[in-house]
Amino acid sequence: MQIHVRDDAGREQKRSVKRHQFPITAAYAFTDYRSQGQTLQHVIIDIASPPTGGLSLFDLYVALSRSRGRSTIQLLAEDDRLKDQDEMTKHWWEKMGRARRL
Repeated sequence: MQIHVRDDAGREQKRSVKRHQFPITAAYAFTDYRSQGQTLQHVIIDIASPPTGGLSLFDLYVALSRSRGRSTIQLLAEDDRLKDQDEMTKHWWEKMGRARRL
């Protein structure tokens, strides 16, 4: 798309504008304590240790039991082991000469 803008000297210039649309799904978050007694269509559970303390088995049970079934649960965790394996895989691909250049 082309737009016309004026610079500081008052001259009109054409500028190209490109826009990108990203798909967005409306969602909201709340604590496992807040979710007690509710049944949710889809559940994403962050099982990483919270910065303010630990995650108890009761907290995990409450979060897991809020969904309609096993197929509607997704676990989200920041795992150092997975990060390490990702780095090892990247190094292996580079060593094999198959690194993808962006």
